Parts: sequence; structure tokens; C-alpha cells
Amino acid sequence: MPEGDTVFLAGKRLHAALAGHELVRGELRHPRLAAVDLTGLGVTGVASVGKHLFTRFDDGTSLHSHFRMDGSWHLYRPGMAWRRPAYEARAVLEVPDRVAVGFALHDMELLPTAEEDRLVGHLGPDLLAPDWGPEHEAEALRRLARRGEHELGLALLEQRVMAGVGNLYKTEVCFLLGLTPWTLVRDTPDLSGVIALSRTLLLSNADRPEQTTTGSMHPDQAHWVFERGNRPCRRCRTRVLTAEQGDGVYARPAYWCPRCQQGPAPAPKRPRRR
Repeated sequence: MPEGDTVFLAGKRLHAALAGHELVRGELRHPRLAAVDLTGLGVTGVASVGKHLFTRFDDGTSLHSHFRMDGSWHLYRPGMAWRRPAYEARAVLEVPDRVAVGFALHDMELLPTAEEDRLVGHLGPDLLAPDWGPEHEAEALRRLARRGEHELGLALLEQRVMAGVGNLYKTEVCFLLGLTPWTLVRDTPDLSGVIALSRTLLLSNADRPEQTTTGSMHPDQAHWVFERGNRPCRRCRTRVLTAEQGDGVYARPAYWCPRCQQGPAPAPKRPRRR
């Protein structure tokens, strides 16, 4: 599932392309919205809330979309070939000089703008909120502290605690804290630091599609341990271990360095024999 900075950047680019313009084509191909025609509506703005996007129109409605695992929004010039198959398109929003195409958007809803909170009101503070301040931090801290018996890695992924962290940042935050993802929240020192670090990493990548937690933009050096299972830790060269964290559909691969990170951990997955 995309990280919050990916959704934030998509919203920023869609806003720049669509806001202030009238739709010359407003086609929705989602099963529940196939009869809706948005043509002629003015786009007043596009905004992200955690991993949710809202495209707002001048009739007081908003188009909600969520990327889930494989969704995305692309921008094209009129007449350009699409980079994904047309049968995957769920929304086509065209203004005079740009075409926004939403692919594989399984969650879409058209609702009054005044009712957006119905879809995102349960979320914790958005780590990329433009107006982030002490009250957001205090609320995130309150929600995180209440998960004292939860594993830190799972608490970081819980959007009801704070919105925006996905598996990449969960992994890298735990590494930079020197704690395994299975460390309990109550055993984690400086929860305010956890929140600040999560926000710092998201902010550092919010204006570009590439994501780095090390400061290097080289593809093989961009992350400390994420997706480096059975490869050397970039800090100490110890072999990075991997195991699943979470249950059922919520299970995600976890990566950690047994030397750089302290705390409980399950038996790692054995590498496949070739």
C-alpha cells in the first residue's frame, strides 16, 4: 500500500493540474458511479488526508478515492497514450490541457464535501497536514500511548493512531530508533520522538516520487533495511532478517538488523534455496 507521502504528492500534482478549471470530461467507471457525469463541474481543489484523496467540485461535492494496494492517479496531456490499460481506469477527469486518470481505484465515492469527515474522521492526525502543530502532536501521542500493549511496528501502521505511515516508513523508523518492530509501545522510550521521526521522514520525500531514508538517491542505497532481507545492513553489514508481522490480510513483511536493533523478534524466514 502506498505511503502517505505518495498520496500527498499525487494530491498536490492533481491540484496544480485541475484546480480552477472546468471539466470538459468527467467520466467515472466505478460500478457504483458509472451513471455519474461530472462534465461541466469546476474543480475547486484536490487534497489528501492520510492515504485518502478528495477531489472537490464547485457544486459542493467531493470525489473520494483510495489507492489501496495497486491504485494510482496519472496525469497526461490530451492525446497522450496512457501508461496503464484502459480497462483499469476508474475515473477520467479532463480539463482543457490536462487529463487525470485514476487507475485501479477500488474505493471511490461521491459525497457532499461537508461530509468528508464521515470517511476520514476516524483517522489519527495526518502527519503531512499543512497545519500540523502542537495539538496534532499531542493527539497522536495520546493515541500511540494508548496502544501500550501493541507491537510498535503494528501501531505505526495503524492509521487510527496517526495517518500516513506505511510498511516502508514503519521499517525505517524502527531501524533508526534501534528497536525491532515487535517491541511493545510501552517499552519504547520517547514516543514523541517516534512521532517526530515519522513526520520528518514523510516530509523529506513529500515533494518527489523517489523515497529515501538514508539521504542517498541511489536505488540500492535509499533505505537502511527495507526490502534488504538476507543482504547486508547498510550500517553494520550484518545480514538483514525478515519475518511477517501482523495476522491474515494485515500481515506485512518486516525487516530488521539483529545487531543494530534491540528487542523481541520471531524466528526469521529462511532464504529460499536455489
